[in-house]
Amino acid sequence: MSTKKANLVFGTLLTGAVVTSLLQTSLTTALPQIMRELTLSAATAQWLTSAFSLTMAIMVPMTAYLIKRFTTRQVFLAAMILFTLGTLISWWGQSFNVLLLGRIFQALGSGIILPLTQVVIMTLYPLEKQGTVMGILGLASGAAPIIAPTLTGIVIDSWGWRSIFLMAGVISIIIIILAFCCVKNVTPTEKIPLDYISLLLCAGGVTGILLGLSSLATNFMVSLFELVIGAILLAIFSKKQLNSSEPFLNLRILQKPKFRLAVIISMLLYAVMMGSSTIYPILIQTVMKKSAVISALIMLPGSLAMALINPLTGKFYDRFGINKLAIGGSLMLLISCWGVTLINSSSQLLLLGGLYLLRLLGVGCLMMPIVTWGMQNLPQEEVAHGTALLTALRTLSGALGTAILMEIMTSATHFNNPHVTANYAGIQFTFAVMTGLALIQVIISLCKFKKN
Repeated sequence: MSTKKANLVFGTLLTGAVVTSLLQTSLTTALPQIMRELTLSAATAQWLTSAFSLTMAIMVPMTAYLIKRFTTRQVFLAAMILFTLGTLISWWGQSFNVLLLGRIFQALGSGIILPLTQVVIMTLYPLEKQGTVMGILGLASGAAPIIAPTLTGIVIDSWGWRSIFLMAGVISIIIIILAFCCVKNVTPTEKIPLDYISLLLCAGGVTGILLGLSSLATNFMVSLFELVIGAILLAIFSKKQLNSSEPFLNLRILQKPKFRLAVIISMLLYAVMMGSSTIYPILIQTVMKKSAVISALIMLPGSLAMALINPLTGKFYDRFGINKLAIGGSLMLLISCWGVTLINSSSQLLLLGGLYLLRLLGVGCLMMPIVTWGMQNLPQEEVAHGTALLTALRTLSGALGTAILMEIMTSATHFNNPHVTANYAGIQFTFAVMTGLALIQVIISLCKFKKN
């Protein structure tokens, strides 16, 4: 395929990845408004983001099968149609249940598009250009979940939170029309059967774990039962994949040390990144009593920095490798999490904005470079499985991280004041937990990359 055609295919997929990624965290800024309008608690409202991540974590493992079984064009169009349907349902929905259903449909499409785009990059472009192109993908799709709260803060104050879905729906329809003209098949296809048993085991296990962790503080016995069932199903799933000659998801690639390290760092990064992205707007709007626009403006410098740094880190990776990016990014993430534990007044709003900026610089140094480094340590025939596995695990980590951290925030808040949704004490304690996760990431990066 010529460079022009390759760029056209990548550009179309990239546009789809941008829109679907924006909707992943677009509701974080809108959650306070949705909570008021639909009379929801923080623990209930967070399911609008956690269910999205959970569905993505279940859907992503299927991409290895879908990419091998169907053409690139078929997979992309099906994913965009699902996403558009979910977006329009969310725009129309008048209750929490309908809104949640729409979010699930969005995630069914979104869970396919990003792994598909990563596989296309690894197939279309030579090794020496993959870091740069993945940096462009990171600029668009990786930065989108971080930029989304800033953009939506401005939009919802002007037109309300439903306008987010209407805009995304219109853009998605345009992308579907463009895909009919521009997207061609990139990867070879083969007729392979879908392992329904593995799919059900994976979906049941992931759901059980997330449900169990998210209700741990409110109903311990039910939560324990859900955790045990989820763990058993995942254990059966893992054993089945390891013993299969044609696994639904090839877990054996985790035996490769560098790929395994990339997965671990990505999971720690996503737990902190998605959890803090959900809590920041609650801190600014609910605790500090600022508007959604103020929330957006405080997060804007960090969002812009994230957008600008991704292509640069891609080029830096192509030239110098992963070592400095992994260590530097992890340290920035640690300092930014620790800094929020010192915030106890609305007069510290600018300091909070500076810490948000530092956090996103760290995320930009880590997100796409660590994925590129991990994928380049796999043989070409395992790229689809590697992309699916890494994306699924980091997405699941983001969902689990958000659910657990929201429970921690709620419990810590109620310990100090049972009559409010969130306060400084609850948020400080939650960011102390995130500081611990970031410290683990720093230790791993120093041990594994310092001597390389």
